[in-house]
Amino acid sequence: MVVMNDAKLIEALSNASSLELFELSTIIDRLLADPKRIVAVLNRLNLGKSVRFMDGRAGHMRSGKVVAMKGDQVTVHEDGTRSQWKMSYAAIDPGDASEGVDGPTTPTVPPTPVHKPGPEDFRRGDKVSFTDKYLQPQVGTITRINQRTASVDCEGGTGWRVPFAMLRHVMDI
Repeated sequence: MVVMNDAKLIEALSNASSLELFELSTIIDRLLADPKRIVAVLNRLNLGKSVRFMDGRAGHMRSGKVVAMKGDQVTVHEDGTRSQWKMSYAAIDPGDASEGVDGPTTPTVPPTPVHKPGPEDFRRGDKVSFTDKYLQPQVGTITRINQRTASVDCEGGTGWRVPFAMLRHVMDI
């Protein structure tokens, strides 16, 4: 990871021509817009998850909770300030299973086997979220529990049959 205060990097970039900086900016923008990168972050996010994010104005990391995901943007409610930030997925550090909001932690107990959600984990009337086939987050209410899927009516009026492994319970914040 490159730190913004790296003096050698700043010096090298300040000696670059405007055309070189523009070319670098174009390459970076293309890499950040890569759907594979967006999906990698999206797969590790869900509504209510605690994350760290980059404040582009001040140049330092902040923490908060994900309150909305739409298209290539995430809305994060910052801890303690009651302000909401709308940003690109690229500005989010979602962490992973062994990483907390304050950084990596060493697990003290061996990891337990991953629980595969099934029909017993959901009930009719539960509010859930999932990512549809167009990589758009959807929020809805379970209307029927099937053998391998749940029928979900979404807020936009569309209905989906969703495998239990793709469903996440929605927590009100």
